[in-house]
Amino acid sequence: MKTIFTTAFASLLTAGCFLASSNAQGQVFGPVSNLRPYDKSGINVFEDPKTDTVAFDGIRLKIGAGFTQSFQGLKHRNASGGLYKITPGFNTANANLFLDVQLAEGIRLNLTSYLSSRHHNETWVKGGYIQFDKLPFKGQFWADLMEITTVKIGHMEINYGDQHFRRSDGGHTFYNPFAENYILDAFSTEIGGEVLVRKNGLFGLVGVSNGMIKGNIDELVPTAADGNIRKSPSFYVKGGIDKEVVPELRVRLAASYYTNNSSGGQTLYGGDRTGSNYFMVMEKEGGTYAANAFSGRLNPGFSKKVDALQVNGFVKAKQLEVFATYETAEGRSRNETQERNVHQYAVDVVYRIGAQENFFVGARYNKVTAQLPNVAGTVTTAPIVFNDDVKVDRMALGAGWFLTRNILLKGEYVRQEYMNFPAADYRSGGEFNGYVIQAAVGF
Repeated sequence: MKTIFTTAFASLLTAGCFLASSNAQGQVFGPVSNLRPYDKSGINVFEDPKTDTVAFDGIRLKIGAGFTQSFQGLKHRNASGGLYKITPGFNTANANLFLDVQLAEGIRLNLTSYLSSRHHNETWVKGGYIQFDKLPFKGQFWADLMEITTVKIGHMEINYGDQHFRRSDGGHTFYNPFAENYILDAFSTEIGGEVLVRKNGLFGLVGVSNGMIKGNIDELVPTAADGNIRKSPSFYVKGGIDKEVVPELRVRLAASYYTNNSSGGQTLYGGDRTGSNYFMVMEKEGGTYAANAFSGRLNPGFSKKVDALQVNGFVKAKQLEVFATYETAEGRSRNETQERNVHQYAVDVVYRIGAQENFFVGARYNKVTAQLPNVAGTVTTAPIVFNDDVKVDRMALGAGWFLTRNILLKGEYVRQEYMNFPAADYRSGGEFNGYVIQAAVGF
């Protein structure tokens, strides 16, 4: 814990020194353009807005943060026993630090760090990118082009699907009306670039990345099942419509596709470096918080090859909002010869109360079916005969209260069941239920 506070303090001190230096040179601390807010006003914002008209008068720095403290009262069981012993109590506090810099008119730099998380107690950099909403080129062609175009380049959260816009990300949990993310959590930070075009409510995106969570120049190691030692980039596309049909009725429909044929370590469904908000549920006795950081989730293990499709629908009618997801993917690891598949269905229904929508209640249903290789046995290079599809179901009920635009108190009751797992798998007959309460700050 001492390390957590030391690194957090050092990061904030560094930011303060940078700010002081900037002020000394005539640069200022202030707003930056085209940034999704980190407070309550960022809820139901998807891609960064392209409507800001903040005049550029020199480099500006904005410091933001997200802090979340959870109290968990969950219990779990399975058919064979041997689960980690858990009792009600406080979880490790999570904290994020956001540094956003306006470098020029329409050009913004972001650096996000995880100061404290379940998976890494020490400070880790999530990633950083540069975003162009204008280009420093003269000519009407460039001006007209950038009126509808946004370009992002860097090590960044890739824009696959809409679900990642509503998830909890370490200490920043404002966008998620529930305590935890989906069972199948499509989220990854990869090195690459994206081009997004928006006009009259229609949008389209094309992206390419290195297909891994970090930089890697190593040649792949061949296996008996897969002799391909070449790394392939990932390509992804996204398109849809987001419009206010009539006053107080907004409709958004989006579809995304992601593909990688030969990755050195694909993490589309395992790219979160912070961890689940359900601590140690359905984990084996003797595990640790860091080694078992993703409790309650299901990672299909498509580390070598993956093709994924996610379709999302969002409707907000006055104070009622519905967000639905259908996702299907197939892929394999380097120790497999056959591809497996996974399917996910999810729907959130949230009702926001009051003129300022400072209160909300909601319900979520989330179901995943998946083929897992040798789910009860050891890795083999022989042809794999899949078990019947395993199933994981979750029902969550949540409520929250924004004391201010920067302070949120929310709670959730959850029940999750594991079905069709072989008797030899410790998740056979598994389920957990209980509550999680979270206090969060975002600015």
